[in-house]
Amino acid sequence: MGSPKKDQNKGFFAAMSSGLSRFGNAMHRSVGGLLGYEGVEVINPEGGKEDAEEEAQRGRWKQEERDSYWRMMQKYIGSDVTSMVTLPVLIFEPMTMLQKMAELMEYSHLLDRADEYEDPYMQLVFATSWAISVYYAYQRTWKPFNPILGETYEMVNHSGVTFVAEQVSHHPPMSAGHAENDHFTYDVTSKLKTKFLGNSVDVYPVGRTRVTLKRNGVVLDLVPPPTKVNNLIFGRTWVDSPGEMIMTNLTTGDKVVLYFQPCGWFGAGRYEVDGYVYNAAEEPQILMTGKWNESMSYQPCDLEGEPLPGTELKEVWHVADVPKDDKFQYTYFAHKLNSFDTAPKKLLASDSRLRPDRYALEKGDLSKSGAEKSRLEERQRAEKREREAKHDQFTSKWFDLTEEVTPTPWGDLDVYQYNNKYTEHRAAIDSSDSIDAVDVTSIEFNPWQYGKLSAE
Repeated sequence: MGSPKKDQNKGFFAAMSSGLSRFGNAMHRSVGGLLGYEGVEVINPEGGKEDAEEEAQRGRWKQEERDSYWRMMQKYIGSDVTSMVTLPVLIFEPMTMLQKMAELMEYSHLLDRADEYEDPYMQLVFATSWAISVYYAYQRTWKPFNPILGETYEMVNHSGVTFVAEQVSHHPPMSAGHAENDHFTYDVTSKLKTKFLGNSVDVYPVGRTRVTLKRNGVVLDLVPPPTKVNNLIFGRTWVDSPGEMIMTNLTTGDKVVLYFQPCGWFGAGRYEVDGYVYNAAEEPQILMTGKWNESMSYQPCDLEGEPLPGTELKEVWHVADVPKDDKFQYTYFAHKLNSFDTAPKKLLASDSRLRPDRYALEKGDLSKSGAEKSRLEERQRAEKREREAKHDQFTSKWFDLTEEVTPTPWGDLDVYQYNNKYTEHRAAIDSSDSIDAVDVTSIEFNPWQYGKLSAE
C-alpha cells in the first residue's frame, strides 16, 4: 500500500479536491430514454456511464411503486427533505437515528487506546480511526426512522460505555448524545441538513462532535465529510462520502486531515481514505491510509509526507466479522442496539426500542409498521398544536440548550450540553435494591409531553 503524495505548493488535499471537481459527470448518466424521467441521474458504482439505463431498472422498488414515488417527489427537488416528506416504510430499517448515533460506539476501544497514549499524534491516529470505523455501518442503504420529539435511546453493557441520546428539537430535527466510560466522554449535537436532487440526496452533517480523553483532559473536535446517497428511486441504492474529515486537538493545535476518495468509473477509488496527522505548525508527522469499509493503517513520515526509512505501515483498525446475507446489512453490534439485552434496568418509556413502528418492521410486518408510523406522526402533530395553544415550550430532559452557537461548513448550530441528570438517574436506579420484574417489551412507547390527545 503506497503513501499519499504531497504537492509542496498546494498540498496533497488541494490536489485531490481539484480531482473531485473534475470527477463531475464521470459516471452520471441521465436516463433520457425513459419517457417521463428526463434528467434523472443513475449511477452504477461498479460500471461506466453506458450502464445507466440498465441500472435504472434495478433496485428494491417495484415499477408501479417507483413511478408513484417519483411523481410525488419531483416537486421537492432542490429542497431539504429531512422531515418534510412522509416516506413509505418500504425503504426503512428497524432503527431510529438515535440508535444510528450509538453505532459510533462499536469500536469505542479505539478511544480507550487513544487515551492510553502520551504521544498526541498517536492519540489522533486512534481517535480518527474510531471516527472512520462507523462508516462501514453508514453504507447501509435503508433509512432509519426520524425520532419523535422527546424520544430517547440508552445503552449500557458495552465495554463499560454508557450512552444516552435524545431528540431535542423537531423543527429543525436535532438530536443530542452523550457517551462515557473510564477513558473518554463523547458529546454530540446533530442537525442533519439534506438536499434532494431527484434520484439522489446530499446529506450534510451539521453538528458538533467533541471527545475528551480523560487521562490528560485532551479535547478533540470532529468535522466529518458530507454523504451522498445515490439511486434513491432508480437503480440500486448506494452511499458515498467524498470529501475531507478533519479532527483537531483543541488542546495542542495538532490535527488530522483525511480525504475520502469519490467513487470513479468501475469503482475506482471507492472506499479509499488517505491523509496525514499534522502538528500545530501544519507539518505532516504521520501518514494514514486505508478503506473506510475495511481497515485503517498508519506510518511515521517526513516533512514531505514520505514514509520514514525503517518504518512500516501498521494497522490500527479492521472491520469486525458481520452476519452473512443479513436483510438490513446489519452488523452484530447493530443487532445489539435493537436488543433489549443492552437495555438498562427500568428502561425509559421514551426509548427507541419501544417504538411500535420500528418493532413491527423488525418483525417483518410492513403494513402494521406503516400504520403505526402514521399514528405516531399524527400524535406528534397533535402535541405541537397543544403546545402552541398553551404557549408552551418543549424542554429536553437530559440535555440543556446553551447560548453557544458554533459555525459549521454547512451552517450555524445551536449547541446542547449534557446536564448529567441521566447519570444521576441511572445511579439512583442501579443503587436501588428493587428487582425490575417488568417485561420491557410490554412497556408502551411514551415520549409525549402531554397525556392522551386526539390526533384530529
